[in-house]
Amino acid sequence: MIKSPDCVKRFHSARVRFLKGALNSFFKREFPKLIGPVLRDKLIDELIKILEKTLPLKDHLKPGQVVWNAVSISTRADSANPKFVPVTLTMIDEQDIGKLTQGIRMSEIMKQAIARITKEAYAQGALLSMRDIGLLTWRYGSAVSQYRKTYEKEHNVSLPHPGSLQDMGSCISHKAMIIKKIEVDKKDPYTVAKETNHSMLAVDRYIRDFSRVRLCYQDGKDKEFISLVTGLNKFIVNEYIQLLNNIHNNT
Repeated sequence: MIKSPDCVKRFHSARVRFLKGALNSFFKREFPKLIGPVLRDKLIDELIKILEKTLPLKDHLKPGQVVWNAVSISTRADSANPKFVPVTLTMIDEQDIGKLTQGIRMSEIMKQAIARITKEAYAQGALLSMRDIGLLTWRYGSAVSQYRKTYEKEHNVSLPHPGSLQDMGSCISHKAMIIKKIEVDKKDPYTVAKETNHSMLAVDRYIRDFSRVRLCYQDGKDKEFISLVTGLNKFIVNEYIQLLNNIHNNT
């Protein structure tokens, strides 16, 4: 079997964000044996033409805004049937232009814009992935992640995105932030949940996992044993151990 190129794995599923991809996914899921892919494509093209002619825009976009189909908070991008929500995102506004005229670096404005659109999507019931933002800004998701992480570190916040709220990807910085606020800053879990855009269930889960790892680690158990008894993968176990050591060294 020929292995798909990395670019196909990374970006192919983004097609479903657009109307044609969404319709194609619907027909394949609901009518898998009705028509073949060639006729399905032609049918979808004709449906799109009808929609474009008969349906006006529901809302008026402001200059600098775009509409994007983001994954609903109620589902996950890697689920069998992900749900999408059309969200309005402010990619650039007058304040951004004003900052540019003041000589503020575009990289600084980029960080602020990432924070803005992730919050906008979250307020509309969806989560923007770093790949989403990368597609909208012609950047790789890894580059967008660096901007986001820098912003979160500078402002001591956790922005709402799949990595922080759905444990997707390799993102674990939100866990460290939550545990630090509770263990070191002695903040109430409810307050921490609000500050980090997390549910109480998520915060409680991080506290429980951290406590289980700490109990095993302080009892002299190795990472493999801790991973086995807690059900956490070794990467997450290692991060919790590092966090435990950092807290111990700073107290």
